[in-house]
Amino acid sequence: MRTIQRTHSADRALLRDAAAIAAAMVAIGASFGAIAIAYGLPTWVPFLMSTVVFAGGAQFLAVGLIAAGNPIAAVFAGLLLNARHIPFGLAVGTTMGTRWRDRIVGSHLMTDEVVAFTLAEKDPARRRRTYWLMGVTLFTSWNLGTALGVLLGGATGDPETLGLDAAFPAGLIALILPSLRDRATRVVALLGSAIAVAATPVLPAGLPVLCALVGLLTLVRFKRREA
Repeated sequence: MRTIQRTHSADRALLRDAAAIAAAMVAIGASFGAIAIAYGLPTWVPFLMSTVVFAGGAQFLAVGLIAAGNPIAAVFAGLLLNARHIPFGLAVGTTMGTRWRDRIVGSHLMTDEVVAFTLAEKDPARRRRTYWLMGVTLFTSWNLGTALGVLLGGATGDPETLGLDAAFPAGLIALILPSLRDRATRVVALLGSAIAVAATPVLPAGLPVLCALVGLLTLVRFKRREA
């Protein structure tokens, strides 16, 4: 009886977390849709990106670079940002299922949040259920938010009118705050931010963000100290 109660409690907690993240994804997706329209991109572009690409950070960066006239940099930046999905796939690949169709669809639904919730589960059956629940929930809410942003962006003309331009930075801050408890992560974040700010006046849009990756080199120093 206690085992069943714990299972039901865990399921309720998972559904509650999924609903909370879905609400956040709607807000951030709306900011993406509105910003894409504000940049003058065709209406179908944000819809296509949210459906085919489905990668929040890469989508924002790509839209900014395309609007700045750097489509090649947009492709490179997107590939670089999403390279983290390679180790993610190795960690949760078996969770998606054994059929190739499951692997293809599951790979498309893979995000940082989905992987984090999946790896938090110990039981293989719950891991699989968690992966698909979170993946489908986030995909649906992100595309719903994109549609909302396109409609609102087209109506207001300026995403700043509704504060949508701040939704994505706010969401990112909420995601990274727990990680900043680690000293090495704080140093990397601060150094990367400083490099990006310093490079902004002299480099084309989007490139300062890539330059911020230099901050990752400080991790080598921390690893050597730990060794």
